Amino acid sequence: MINVAIIGASGYTGLDAIEIINRHPQAQLTYLTALPQECGHAEQVFGRLKGKCDMQIEPLDLDKLAKAADVVLCCLPHKVSMGFVPKLLDAGVKIVDFSADYRIKDVKTYEQFYKVEHTDTDNLKKAVYGLPELFRDEIKGKKLIANPGCFPTGLLLAIAPLLKEGLIETESIIDNAVTGTSGAGKNPSVKFHFPNMNENFFAYGIGFHRHTPEMEEVATKIAGQKVTILFQPHVGPFDRGILSTIYCRPKKSLSQQTLDSLYEDFYKDEQFVQLCSESPNLKNIAGTNYCHIHVTQTKGKIAAFSAIDNLVKGASGQAIQNMNIIFGLDETLGLK
Repeated sequence: MINVAIIGASGYTGLDAIEIINRHPQAQLTYLTALPQECGHAEQVFGRLKGKCDMQIEPLDLDKLAKAADVVLCCLPHKVSMGFVPKLLDAGVKIVDFSADYRIKDVKTYEQFYKVEHTDTDNLKKAVYGLPELFRDEIKGKKLIANPGCFPTGLLLAIAPLLKEGLIETESIIDNAVTGTSGAGKNPSVKFHFPNMNENFFAYGIGFHRHTPEMEEVATKIAGQKVTILFQPHVGPFDRGILSTIYCRPKKSLSQQTLDSLYEDFYKDEQFVQLCSESPNLKNIAGTNYCHIHVTQTKGKIAAFSAIDNLVKGASGQAIQNMNIIFGLDETLGLK
């Protein structure tokens, strides 16, 4: 049985992680921690856990965590996580980190987009980017996994086959994506306050969204050549999910049959990627770890669509999929 601790258990991703581990046949929660003002009995912090999780969420005690856990799901914000990860590694636990602090290998790029000095470059070099469908062999047995961002997960899974086979121009990729309001996190803000968000829809992060360098760095690794992406996120008045629409220019004419065969072959052994005959929709993946993908072409362009739950495949579900791989378990445990 794997003993699991969650740091930052009081947030949305913490809640989803608790619920997934609760149904995991080979893992158990042994320690939940959060900021002192967000602590309390789990079912008081989250009414949805009433009768399901008889544990306290308490302030972090590293010595207690080290004794209680084999692995930590680190649900801390960007810029904060890298202050804790070195201590956790020194305590001898494995880590799946939810922040961006270990995703972007180029330190200058990270510092440019996140406006803070990176203070743990040694562990940054050792961290593995945890997108299982693409980097499964690198994840196995590792101590520190950088759980991918939600928008990059949707984009990369949608176009990885095209990038891997060198079928698209790498300087003209456009990603228009729409997320639900949970993507802004648990803490309230004016822009996402219900009267402003209800019956509304708008773009944000225009021209400088922090997921762009992550997308470009990983896409470049997949393609074996530099990839440039124009990424524009939007937010809609729903709780969870991301629908990504990615436009690509093919290097040569491709038939629909060729595209279909490419994706079927690329994802034939993947448990959590499902190909669709039409554009995916968010209701079909809400609350699941699946990514639904549809690829088509029109007017000389390829359009790739993907749908994921931003809190599951885009965060907690993917983290537990990574945890399963680290420990050599069936990666679907707790997720189906």
